[in-house]
Amino acid sequence: MCRNVIWVMMKRFGLYMLLVLLWSCSPRVNKVPNIPAKPPVDRRDSPEIKAEPAFTTANIAVLIPFKLNTVNLNTASRAQLAETDMAIDFYQGLQMGIDSAAASGLNFNVHVYDSRDNNTQLSVITKKEDFKNSQLIIGPVFPEGVKYMTSYAIANDVPVISPLAASKPGDFNNPKLISIVNHIDQHGEKIAAYIGTKYNAERGIVVLINPAKKDDDDFAVSVKAFLQKKYPALIIQEFSSAAVFETKMIKGKRYAVVVCSSDVAFVTPTIDKLARLSKIRANDYDIQLFGHPAWLKQNYNTEQLQTLHTVISTSYLVNYKEANVIAFVKKYRAAFNFEPSEYSFKGFDIGFYFGRLLARHGKNYLDFITKEKYKGLHNTFSFTYDPLFGYYNKDLNLVQYKNMTLTPVN
Repeated sequence: MCRNVIWVMMKRFGLYMLLVLLWSCSPRVNKVPNIPAKPPVDRRDSPEIKAEPAFTTANIAVLIPFKLNTVNLNTASRAQLAETDMAIDFYQGLQMGIDSAAASGLNFNVHVYDSRDNNTQLSVITKKEDFKNSQLIIGPVFPEGVKYMTSYAIANDVPVISPLAASKPGDFNNPKLISIVNHIDQHGEKIAAYIGTKYNAERGIVVLINPAKKDDDDFAVSVKAFLQKKYPALIIQEFSSAAVFETKMIKGKRYAVVVCSSDVAFVTPTIDKLARLSKIRANDYDIQLFGHPAWLKQNYNTEQLQTLHTVISTSYLVNYKEANVIAFVKKYRAAFNFEPSEYSFKGFDIGFYFGRLLARHGKNYLDFITKEKYKGLHNTFSFTYDPLFGYYNKDLNLVQYKNMTLTPVN
């Protein structure tokens, strides 16, 4: 049996044990110290918001696609196993986050459901009495499931967290939705804002390399719209390829080149072309590269990215030297005998932040989402509210390739 399958079987056994216990909490002690470094300000006595008594027990429903009914370890593809790993890792991190939040003194009843990434299954789950008593729903994790839950959330006046989907909140039209992951327009605006502060209209030119596929256009449009609104004097050019761009270059100009694609087959030769231009004609042209956020999960030549001083936006950035992160990793290893993944970190931050809100503010917890900023292990939560689309996180990080690694951009 291959190593990957053995690893998944071990994790699956742990998952079965977790689901058997189902994690119905008495108050638990936070064994991960100093998270967050600065506790949120208690505004329960704030004159503009009427204080409500805290819950005796908070009920949280969790919808995760474990797919325990369909995954066969002997026949499953690598992609299927990876998807199940994501569900387990997210669940385990979430468990630790809510356990840590329980240090505030609140009991949590957490009901975990296998959503199976199937809307028919969601229909069955939403009819369960335990589910109907939830003050908060975490999941589903995929856009179709999130969309399916819209009518339920509105009809029952219960918030639904979209924990992992990078979809635009406007895709769902759900005022009870809480979107954690930043969508592509936010990434475009973050990159554009940085360019706007670093490039002036006299020497600077913004170039969009856009092969004009749907996702490429979304990124390109958001960059262009932000610059035209905030920095109208900046020249913006748009080309379908780096080869076309080369024929239009002007000596003495500083180029902010935004490659809008996440298609590896297109991006790889584009980076290669730009790196050669930057090296061979360094005296004539100043080129800096800005990339699509999906690049951080893809494989490109790090030396070339560093040569081009590449900057990328990301909603996931973990500093493994921070005390909070070190403590979490040690705790996670001790609990599950595995290294935490991206989804473990995300699960923890969501469980801890929203568990703390429930513990501190009771029935009024929604009133504090836009007021209480949280510096998490993987990203900062700083929410804004739209009456049509709900709550969405507006914080994003910029990273740059330096010293053969990714360095946060201040």
